[in-house]
Amino acid sequence: MTAPDQHIYPKRARNTPISIILNFIRGGLIGMAELVPGISGGTVALVVGIYERALGAGNGLLDVVKAAVKDRSRLNAAAAKVDWLFLLAVGVGMVLMVFSMSTLLSNFVENHPEVSRGLFLGMVAVSIIVPVGMMDPKDLKKKLPAVVPVFIVAAVVSFIATGFTSAPQENPSLIIIFLAAAVAVCALVLPGVSGSFFLLAVGLYAPVMNSLSNREWDVIGVFILGALLGIILFIRGLSWVLEHHRTITLTIMSGLMLGSLRALWPWQDGEAGLLSPYGSSGEIWTVIGMVALGGAIVAAFIVAEKLSPKQSLVRTETEPA
Repeated sequence: MTAPDQHIYPKRARNTPISIILNFIRGGLIGMAELVPGISGGTVALVVGIYERALGAGNGLLDVVKAAVKDRSRLNAAAAKVDWLFLLAVGVGMVLMVFSMSTLLSNFVENHPEVSRGLFLGMVAVSIIVPVGMMDPKDLKKKLPAVVPVFIVAAVVSFIATGFTSAPQENPSLIIIFLAAAVAVCALVLPGVSGSFFLLAVGLYAPVMNSLSNREWDVIGVFILGALLGIILFIRGLSWVLEHHRTITLTIMSGLMLGSLRALWPWQDGEAGLLSPYGSSGEIWTVIGMVALGGAIVAAFIVAEKLSPKQSLVRTETEPA
């Protein structure tokens, strides 16, 4: 029998009423990020300090599904390893925020594009230090000759990719929605990649947001199924590269986050072309203030996470797919 893969994740924390509430709020913040073009839910998960814990819980959930399908004798053991309260709190927070804030955030982004992008620009710019801080300094120093070009390439690729936009599609087919969701949901797992911006780039952002606002359950259901497929296909691979090539993987994440700032430059034309702030609508100082506010919000999260008790690590086994 092939030996199972092993991964190191933060040890399961004790679920107290306060921690459950905080995880609910964290899930809500991640859900909000998924609604905003240019911000990755994975980035927010990093900032609020639950990224690797969520990745571990997600892998455990996949093990439960696999045990239910292939070997029911392992089902109870697999289920016992999953932090169900953590997943429930984060998941409910995400879902509630997506449904309750879809219209409000969509209107904010559409009606105040410069101000909203300024806020998000400050948030993402400061959050780049999070994956950098997760690197092992000794390993980083050893791999520096490879890290620098990898970081530059990732940033350039992200910068170019976020320059593409497409006109909204009218009545897209459910198959297109399904496939787009499978790709867009990778933003939940990969910091620096915005799922909403991907939807915007392929012309599906407005249709999906309208479906959420209007509670079009057929579209919502197909989108959820596509998202589940994307997570299943992607989460195992990311877990493996984080375990075996941690520094390079975090370098790529950092580069993607830096390059994605292009999508959040406050002054753009209708084709995502970058403009000078001079000659704009007169909100330059307001936008600058929002950049500072966004950066301060993320900095506060980072400081709070640094001051919180550190979680010990535990090595978990994952059956090969």
